[in-house]
Parts: sequence; structure tokens; C-alpha cells
Amino acid sequence: MVELIPINIVIADRSYRVKVEKKDEEIVRASVKLINDKILEFRGHFAGKDMQDYIAMVLIWFATDQQKNTTGSVNDASLTEKLQSLEQLIDRAIK
Repeated sequence: MVELIPINIVIADRSYRVKVEKKDEEIVRASVKLINDKILEFRGHFAGKDMQDYIAMVLIWFATDQQKNTTGSVNDASLTEKLQSLEQLIDRAIK
């Protein structure tokens, strides 16, 4: 059974108590820091009515970034298949 540890995190000036695996604590804290840094960045560049607007902007940024990474991995898989086909053709030509 996985043991969870409670940690306190603060996102957009709100405190949350969450339970995470010990091995994931550093990743969660780094993610929280990234989220808060992005909120500050968007507050400096865009006008918003309240914190909810900035949180929404961060969510859009994060989802878009994830889509880019997913699309990139699909292209990598396609590229790998093409390279393998090319390698097979070269191997046949050498024989």
C-alpha cells in the first residue's frame, strides 16, 4: 500500500492541504511554484478582473503546452516508423 503524506500548498494566495506520495512531493511543490510564477507573469501582462481570470489563463497555457507535447510525441512515433522503414530498405539493398 502506498503511504501518503500531507503537505500544505498555496496557489493564488489560497492554502490547500493535500496528500501525496513522498516521492512526488518535490514534483508537486515544483508544479505549485510554476503555477504561481505563471499567475504572476499573467498579472503583469494582462488585465484581469480577479484571480480567477489569471488561474484560467494558466490553465489554458498548461493545456496548450500539453497538447503541443502530445502532438510532438505522435510526430516522433511517425518519424521512428519512417526511419525503421528506411533502415529496412537499406539493409535489403546491402544484401
